[in-house]
Amino acid sequence: MAMMDPELDRVQKLARVLDHNLVDPLIGFVLPGVGDLAGSVLGLYTVVLAVRRRLSPVIVARMLMNLALDAAFGVIPLVGDLFDLGFKANTRNLALLSERSATGGRATAKDWLTVAGAALMFGLAIGLAIYTVARLVGAVASWL
Repeated sequence: MAMMDPELDRVQKLARVLDHNLVDPLIGFVLPGVGDLAGSVLGLYTVVLAVRRRLSPVIVARMLMNLALDAAFGVIPLVGDLFDLGFKANTRNLALLSERSATGGRATAKDWLTVAGAALMFGLAIGLAIYTVARLVGAVASWL
């Protein structure tokens, strides 16, 4: 017989309420931006539990990336709400917490590749933003 884990049960209930009962998309639809922020803050409970259970920092980074994606797309009216319906960040984080807790909290190669890919994409996005701003400043300066 499996041991009951009240903390995992709470995370499972939270994920069910936010992701499967459509609370996260509904809050985001009614209160764009504010609702998505509230959903992300509630989702931090799972991340805190992962830290307390000493899961690999790579796992924690993946969990934070899931919440960040959910929040970033969630602030886009309507598109973000549709994204929330399909992405289900809290359910993804619950799966990471459950699976990795069972293996001692170690990161897999997939975890490392996911975080490395996200870091690369972040670096490219920042580089593109800097390039775009520099081009805009150059264009404005040439008009003056």
